[in-house]
Amino acid sequence: MHDLISHLDRLTSAHSVEELWALHTQKMKSYGFDRLMYGYTRYRTSHSLGDPQDWVLLSTQTPEYMRKFIDAGIYNDAPMLKWALANDGACSWRRLTEMSRTNNLTAGERRVMAFNHSMDVTAGYTISFRSISERSKGAIALTAEPGVTQDTVDETWEKHGGSIIVINNVMHLKLLSLPYSGERQLTRRQQEVLQWVGDGKTIQDIALLLGLTPATVEKHLRLAREALDVETTAQAVLKAAFYNQMFTMDTKA
Repeated sequence: MHDLISHLDRLTSAHSVEELWALHTQKMKSYGFDRLMYGYTRYRTSHSLGDPQDWVLLSTQTPEYMRKFIDAGIYNDAPMLKWALANDGACSWRRLTEMSRTNNLTAGERRVMAFNHSMDVTAGYTISFRSISERSKGAIALTAEPGVTQDTVDETWEKHGGSIIVINNVMHLKLLSLPYSGERQLTRRQQEVLQWVGDGKTIQDIALLLGLTPATVEKHLRLAREALDVETTAQAVLKAAFYNQMFTMDTKA
């Protein structure tokens, strides 16, 4: 119990996504899960998970795996992802064996399973985190080391599953509080002008506060909108706030 509390303390004290992820992957590896894939979206609809560039996506899978699974879009047919979108909690990948045995898989799902088998992604667990809104969803796939059977994974889960779930939930909640840029990186000046807009300041106000011309403020807002791939400044403020890129503090001091 002391080791668990100590690790949770390190997670909650992490200063960056990179530090948090390094702590988490190391801990999960101690349970036999050497390849993780975490995803979180705030742009889910009934037909889409939103633009992948807007996801929080962290993985220790190989680049080859990610190119096929994410870039080529086969994740849309992944059976365990479908399960995660419809459920909360943890699920053994034994579910896939049962679905295959009862012929309860689509052609797309079978293609995903064949690809995973070719990449030694065959045993593990998926944890689906409780959503905070209809538009958001987060989940993590914990892949066991190559050669490890699902029976062995389930035995590990029987002993340590409760702790693993708690650790992953704490990691997930902590990550949501940390700045994350992904593909949508803002410059410091772009962050500043969006912050002032969020405070209700006009273009003229911001220009005076920052010692800039109104045209320069407009330029930074336009570049921020382009970086965040949105049409309006209000959308830019919302998206920057979602990813904690506004009103951030330097916690490393």
